[in-house]
Amino acid sequence: MVRNKDVLTLNDIKHVQEILEQNTAGFRTTPGTQLKRENDGTVIYTPPQDGKVIVQYMSNLEQFINDDHLSQLDPLIKMAIIHHQFESIHPFYDGNGRTGRIINILYLVITGLLDLPILYLSRYITHNKGEYYRLIQAIRDKNTDNAAEWEAWILFMLKGVEVTAEDTISLVKNIGRLMAEYKNVIRPDFGSKYNHELLNGLFYHPYTKIDHVVANMQVSRQTASKYLDKIVALGLLKKEKMGKENYYINTRLMNLFIEFGQYKATEPEEVIESVHVNEFVK
Repeated sequence: MVRNKDVLTLNDIKHVQEILEQNTAGFRTTPGTQLKRENDGTVIYTPPQDGKVIVQYMSNLEQFINDDHLSQLDPLIKMAIIHHQFESIHPFYDGNGRTGRIINILYLVITGLLDLPILYLSRYITHNKGEYYRLIQAIRDKNTDNAAEWEAWILFMLKGVEVTAEDTISLVKNIGRLMAEYKNVIRPDFGSKYNHELLNGLFYHPYTKIDHVVANMQVSRQTASKYLDKIVALGLLKKEKMGKENYYINTRLMNLFIEFGQYKATEPEEVIESVHVNEFVK
């Protein structure tokens, strides 16, 4: 949607949060939200409380995101500033962290730095939570445009882009190599019945089903079942029955994603949660 419009509006941001949280609460209107340390309940930061002020700040942020005349900064640096501002406004009751991380990627899409939202910065941020929160809070604590704090924050985010980009490129290359391996096994065994759509279907998700093969290859359920069982016999898929359906799991592809997710944090984690007074009432 944002790629087609080349803008990221407040309605788009609200829509993202609505899908994540499965509610339509929108921006906060009731005071009481505070960011606290999870271990001892210490208040770390109190975001804007007045609903009108939140809307004002978010409208200002929307303009900063979309109007390139306001800033000549490199988009990656601007992304870091946008993220800090969004998380400091903390406009929603729930889902601010995930929404903010999605905004990062959508912004890189509308600036043309990404064609597809595959730069998974969430992984870097969540695995370096301690440093992430410390650097965000250092700017808030100073309450000024202190260059040293902003530089440290921006360098942290740029490092995240670098690390994530390198890891993602490696992951994509490994997936490509794995597809080639599978093709070298499946194609000779299937002979004239081999279809590239069959191979693509095995890598579209870490699992496939008979229905998927029927739709992709335009074959009968019986034929699709036969093809998948044959690939299981070749040792390339693992068949698991769940309820009434069979799932054919590409375990080697899944292992690539698992390895991609095993990222060691460079700093001890300091989890900060957003707490609203209404939650205590509930």
